[in-house]
Amino acid sequence: MSSQNNIFDSKTVLPDSTLAARQKTLLGFDARYEKIHDQLRLLLNLTELADWSKKYHGQRIHLCDLVADQYPLVIFYGDVGTGKTATAECIANRLAKESGTEDSMLFKLSNRVRGSGKVGEMGTLLTQAFQEVIQSAGKNRRAILVIDEGDSLAASRSQEHSHHEDKVAVNTLIQCIDDLRRLGGRIVVFLCTNRLSVLDAALQRRAAIIEEFLRPNEEERRALLKMDLTGISLNESQITELVTATGPKHGIPGWTFSDIRTRLYPAALASAFPDQPLSFTHLHEAVKIMRPSPVLEDF
Repeated sequence: MSSQNNIFDSKTVLPDSTLAARQKTLLGFDARYEKIHDQLRLLLNLTELADWSKKYHGQRIHLCDLVADQYPLVIFYGDVGTGKTATAECIANRLAKESGTEDSMLFKLSNRVRGSGKVGEMGTLLTQAFQEVIQSAGKNRRAILVIDEGDSLAASRSQEHSHHEDKVAVNTLIQCIDDLRRLGGRIVVFLCTNRLSVLDAALQRRAAIIEEFLRPNEEERRALLKMDLTGISLNESQITELVTATGPKHGIPGWTFSDIRTRLYPAALASAFPDQPLSFTHLHEAVKIMRPSPVLEDF
């Protein structure tokens, strides 16, 4: 996986072994993938609809034209740290592996696409980004574009404080996604956002799939802790205490996947390293002095 100092944070040839390994750490990935797999497969194979229709209906039914006109846009929304972007990247990787398409490309758009504030710069950079993705796909390959923090690029144009440049960027983004329809599903855009309601209504209407990501419930936190803490001598009672400690209480939300993995574990490990083995005490003490990420209100 390589990073470029430009409008993309990364450009990755798929399938990728690093993403395949990451997929195994995403709790509930398989269930979510299966939930949206059929719709994704349809998006990626729109050019095959005519053959399917003739095979099973003896003609090209009108529904094929209606479905083939859908937009190759998937929106993942939900709280910070719930795995939206990682899931999008791993879904792209699995789709590439299952389809057998060689040299598929995964592009992750950088916030640098917002530019430096010059008039028209953001719209120009967005256009350049989509042109590069399209060129990468060529005539036979596939490409998937992941846009993280989509609300920073696609906020509603009707907001009172919406700047002219932001409105131009949204218009450009919508036009670019519209233009992808002519490629028959060889390019799909995953737009990830913390706040669905902030996204421009025109983009929400265009999404073929809108999937919500929630903070882990009790069962999911238990599964996560058991998976991650393999090799640490913890009994069921101690796991239960950690599950309870990372849950919602007294108006405080439960911990996100990211809270547990990127904040709790390092803090606990730091208190044990280098002279002690990691224990329940280190984990429990870290939980007590930390708080989960605040909820970003979506309204």
